[in-house]
Amino acid sequence: MPRSVNHVASRAKRKRILKLTRGYFGARKNVWTVAKNTWEKGLTYAYRDRRAKKRNFRALWIQRINAAARMEGISYSKLMGALAKAGIEINRKVLADLALNNPEAFKAIVEKVK
Repeated sequence: MPRSVNHVASRAKRKRILKLTRGYFGARKNVWTVAKNTWEKGLTYAYRDRRAKKRNFRALWIQRINAAARMEGISYSKLMGALAKAGIEINRKVLADLALNNPEAFKAIVEKVK
């Protein structure tokens, strides 16, 4: 019996991945093996960077809080310790936003914990 090959499904799979690689440079967009490898590696980067993004934003918030806190005469670590001791539960994202967009509110928080 002859070997049965599903060309329709194979072609559809290739077309689907080649469609996903539109806009890539050079052979990455139209050569099947290169496009497939590039697309798979892109998925790996996307998975990794969804986690890295969280770390990057936390680092940014800490830098902003530290800069604003030092303008008020207190270091970041002392401020966070004082906030915990005072029982003020405010996360770094909100604290950084206050420091950037509402310095008066940030100053009031710092004064409360000093």
